[in-house]
Amino acid sequence: MEKNYSLPIYHKIALDIANKINIGEIQEGTLLRGRSSLAGTYNVSPETIRRSMKILEDLEVVSSVKGKGIWVLSSQKALSFLNKHQNITNISSYKSNLNNLLISRSKLESEIIDNISKIVDYSSRLSNINPLIPFEFEITKECKFIGSTASDTNFWQHTGATIVGIKRDGELIVSPGPYIEFKENDLLLVVGDSSIHHSVPAFLY
Repeated sequence: MEKNYSLPIYHKIALDIANKINIGEIQEGTLLRGRSSLAGTYNVSPETIRRSMKILEDLEVVSSVKGKGIWVLSSQKALSFLNKHQNITNISSYKSNLNNLLISRSKLESEIIDNISKIVDYSSRLSNINPLIPFEFEITKECKFIGSTASDTNFWQHTGATIVGIKRDGELIVSPGPYIEFKENDLLLVVGDSSIHHSVPAFLY
């Protein structure tokens, strides 16, 4: 489940006030209402308002003048604060989405490998009655078809084998189709009858 990006209430109040300054609802050079009044407006404690104002003071959006109150200094810095928060929110969302995608990918790859293992196990135990047997063949530098595709080489027509996957650079490409190129160090996962054990190497090399 995606983790929601959440802010404390005093930070949300600071954002709300900054937004009002940015859109001109609260003008530069004007005096904000007192903390008690703002506390009533936002239904929070004066201490919460104090923490909100501290954020805005540190960013020079407002300035607290002892004995006078809190003055609005800059709508531009209020906008910068809003933009910075938006960037942080987006980054958090992107990280969360990426994490979910990685988890889904890992789960999918695990299921694929598990199913391939089951096929290999099933076939090795029942090879006498199962007409399709899985094999793995490595593409070495001696292969005469590096850079070619299964379609270019008429792989199935010459070998009787069907490519069901390719292991490449630690990744598993499932059902790669006829147009994926053979590359050095690829590991072809193919199925066919027992004859492909000899026909595939003979064709590739």
